[in-house]
Amino acid sequence: MMDSKRARWSRAACAVAAGGMLALSGLALATDQAQQRREGRDANQNAKQDARQNKADCRAADQKNNAECRQDKRDTKQGGRQEKRDIKY
Repeated sequence: MMDSKRARWSRAACAVAAGGMLALSGLALATDQAQQRREGRDANQNAKQDARQNKADCRAADQKNNAECRQDKRDTKQGGRQEKRDIKY
């Protein structure tokens, strides 16, 4: 009778430990994903700011027409989006 009680307690302890490990692994995964999203968002925001600055500089320098400056801005923003994808995936 004593051995069966010990066996039950042992199984229960193993089940609790396994459940705890499973919960912690899910929490770690969520934390990693949140960090990746944050880094991706920062990269995207930095690219947008760089694109704005590049367009303003382009127009101030009068080296290109507005359409060419606009295309440079689009290219800069697209580079930021690609950097975001590289971070996330």
